[in-house]
Amino acid sequence: MSQILLITPPFTQLNTPYPATVYIKGFLNSKNIHSVQADLGIEVILKIFSKTGLTDLFGHIDVTNATQLSPNIKRMLALKEHYINTIDSVILFLQGKNPTLALQICQEDFLPEASRFEQLEELDWAFGAMGMQDKAKHLATLYLEDISDLIVGCADENFGFSRYAERLGRSANSFDELYESLHEKYTYTDTILIEVLQERFREIAPDLVLISVPFPGNLYAAFRCAQWVKQNYPTIRIAMGGGFPNTELRSLSDKRVFEFFDFITLDDGEAPVENLIEHIEGKRTIENLKRTFALKDGQVKYCNNSETRDYKQSETGTPDYSDLLLDQYISVIEIVNPMHCMWSDGRWNKLTMAHGCYWGKCTFCDISLDYIKVYEPVAASLLCDRIEELIAQTGQTGFHFVDEAAPPALMRSLAIEILRRGLTITWWTNIRFEKSFTEDLCVLLKASGCIAVSGGLEVASDRLLKLIDKGVTVEQVAKVTRNFTEAGIMVHAYLMYGYPTQTIQETIDSLEMVRQMFEAGILQSGFWHQFAMTAHSPVGLYPEQFGVLKDTDVIGTFANNDINYTDKTGINHDKFSFGLKKSLFNFMHGICFDFPLQDWFEFKIPKTTIPGDFIFDALQSEENFTTKPSAKIIWIGGLPSTETFTKSKKGNSWEITALTFHNKKDTFTIQTGKKEGEWLTGILPGLSVKNKKITTFQEIKTNFENAGLEDFELFWYSKPINTLRNSGLLVL
Repeated sequence: MSQILLITPPFTQLNTPYPATVYIKGFLNSKNIHSVQADLGIEVILKIFSKTGLTDLFGHIDVTNATQLSPNIKRMLALKEHYINTIDSVILFLQGKNPTLALQICQEDFLPEASRFEQLEELDWAFGAMGMQDKAKHLATLYLEDISDLIVGCADENFGFSRYAERLGRSANSFDELYESLHEKYTYTDTILIEVLQERFREIAPDLVLISVPFPGNLYAAFRCAQWVKQNYPTIRIAMGGGFPNTELRSLSDKRVFEFFDFITLDDGEAPVENLIEHIEGKRTIENLKRTFALKDGQVKYCNNSETRDYKQSETGTPDYSDLLLDQYISVIEIVNPMHCMWSDGRWNKLTMAHGCYWGKCTFCDISLDYIKVYEPVAASLLCDRIEELIAQTGQTGFHFVDEAAPPALMRSLAIEILRRGLTITWWTNIRFEKSFTEDLCVLLKASGCIAVSGGLEVASDRLLKLIDKGVTVEQVAKVTRNFTEAGIMVHAYLMYGYPTQTIQETIDSLEMVRQMFEAGILQSGFWHQFAMTAHSPVGLYPEQFGVLKDTDVIGTFANNDINYTDKTGINHDKFSFGLKKSLFNFMHGICFDFPLQDWFEFKIPKTTIPGDFIFDALQSEENFTTKPSAKIIWIGGLPSTETFTKSKKGNSWEITALTFHNKKDTFTIQTGKKEGEWLTGILPGLSVKNKKITTFQEIKTNFENAGLEDFELFWYSKPINTLRNSGLLVL
């Protein structure tokens, strides 16, 4: 039986493992194939950012060329003993093992401070909203970033916390520059990486090494790892997979790549990896591999045995985090942005609700590739089984569902199943801002542990949203974000500028829409991205339909994804970047809403054409007195205690039932007629989220009428039921 080593090369996130090897290991477990995985990124970081590591770093720096050193670097060199003496304590604190250090860090005389701390005066006002632990994490992050600047300035110009030598992987149409870099002597970071890799090979003798390359910032390190394995263990076979080859290497033809790798697989990895294992065991020919590049007869050959089917999501097994150093990841807070804090702070188990995207139409997206276009949801019961397995395995109850866009119906089913099983988890995911996210659905999601969602508002212009084929309007997005916010779920919006044919007026109007949404309190976080044209999106495939021209039709021999283009409008969208991001930073902190938009830009811009109350008006909703017969009715509260008494007025008397409910925050009582109260008391247990069977609105109405009661609609829209509707009686 083959031994498999799964590797994530430096660097991805510092706070939690990237899930690719975790998913593949889970699949291999289901096939009884033994594997070992390693996140070399966190291991390299922990070696560098240690007392021994910093001692070596400062010893590595050539101080004889002092005239070439910046004042900031000179300051850090002068403070080297303070860095060396504090680093181990800070890392332990960021690993959650030394929480009392926050008291020292927050006094701001414990950590040595260099240039990264100069931004503190700007950010100090924001700390009022942060607890002491978060403030200390932010200060400790600035301290680590100072050390990173030292490494970049004096030891390795390609170093970066979440990416390494990213420049060499970005739009590398030619392999030449990367190839030349791989034939230069090891950099400072390379040396440490290879030391870590050597340690792994002393523990395991693999037959096949699988290296996941999710991003351009992992590419160089992946090749360095493969190069070392080839030089020292030439009989071991090496394969690359992951997000980078899936999008960038689909037209690979440079055979020099295969001096380092034997195979490069595309798209879902389960079936291609299983075929590779069969191949190295002599059970499958190279021609019968699936979605795999290999070198045959001196030429790059793409092998794709269409008879081998891909595995369904229900067959891929539960992700497996074993072998990874889960208690040694470090939580950092780089910027005071609530959603970015979630990405970099805390340990999250990663799961997927649905493979691909159920919408699959956005014209800027890679909708021609399988990872988007092949949509396959996972059953809510199976998701909950996997959640329970991962909690038992990792001891962590935080989950990040890494969907392209989680489907609302599945989110509803998952939330119900979580509540039914009595699971206590914290989770967040990516969505489309579509009208299915009603007030009641958002309340249900919150009750199940959902704390945040992120989604694409993109360009806040109805014309451009239609061109993008987003399937939403700005007004609709505003209502959905309001529903999430009022349920207590944080909302992060992906924002875009520079989309083909976008005018300057539309950019300014989009900013005004965003300003109004933050002022209304219905967005809590956002980030502006400049449009990039990719080869596998509708814009990249049919640029003439979107008013842009490709600069060249030449296909490179190595990476091909990002496309240089000319927008027929001739607008330089780059110049808007600073103003858009600076204004957003302030809006996120609840200030500067009254600033004229012109104040954010150093050049003349047109006045917005958006009415100042556009979003306010969009959020004004009329009372809805219609309910679909098929709507599902669920009660997520507890059962009431009841009391019946007689009420008299002007000589008339009638019996009243008082139902008293206790929820986590307070106690409330509703009063109804005796018969209605008895009916309500009897039916609520059947509506409980704990029940397997879900009752429809029509079934409730029929039950009410069969009990001999009249005017169901009058009762349903009455004040007592409205009180219950606001306290957990949900219409879904």
